[in-house]
Amino acid sequence: MGDEVWVARVYISEKDHGRRRSLLKEMLAILHDEVKLPGVIVFRGIAGFGASGEVHAADMLRLTVDLPEVIEFFDAPDAVAAAIARLAPMVPPGHIIHWPATRHGQ
Repeated sequence: MGDEVWVARVYISEKDHGRRRSLLKEMLAILHDEVKLPGVIVFRGIAGFGASGEVHAADMLRLTVDLPEVIEFFDAPDAVAAAIARLAPMVPPGHIIHWPATRHGQ
């Protein structure tokens, strides 16, 4: 069997900004330097829309793009809870989700 972990996803936009730099870079620094997660992956979407209903998509006709980004990570439940607590004030409510999973091969 494996050990219990939580998987978390944070939904942001590439134009979102933190206090000093892009929100993505700020969140990665927090997860790496403060929370010290063993790994994080970022997915950049090719299209998406949020609550506003405005579709953002990568295509040749648009000069400026505001594509969706997803930050995903997993670790022990207490570590993921600490990461979520640290990131939650930086994003709108409902933009972070998590669920239990099993890590195999440990």
